[in-house]
Amino acid sequence: QVQLVESGGGLVQAGDSLRLSCAVSGRTFSSYGMGWFRQAPGKAREFVGAISSNSGRTLYADSVRGRFTISRDNAKNMGYLQMNSLKAEDTAVYVCATNLRGYGTSNPADYNNWGQGTQVTVSS
Repeated sequence: QVQLVESGGGLVQAGDSLRLSCAVSGRTFSSYGMGWFRQAPGKAREFVGAISSNSGRTLYADSVRGRFTISRDNAKNMGYLQMNSLKAEDTAVYVCATNLRGYGTSNPADYNNWGQGTQVTVSS
């Protein structure tokens, strides 16, 4: 029912920054929790970060804490993932997801709507 479209991926060098966007169609986006996940070839999907419906709480994986920042603009039905100090190991397809709980979690099973993903490739 809810459609999510990621954008902003690309090819960058280690140490660079990139901001991913997630456009969400839905009448009640402001009540959705939002999460970001990533999956690299040959690896399982892993949690990146999450944010509550009102931006009051955020959650980050240890591997990205201090480098990535999750935010959202409910007035625009948009979610964002700011990625700084990118490393080669950050290379993956990044996917955004929403849930009806209103808060973000690290468990993919908690999310009911998923985007198609955007590729992020970090060289070196």
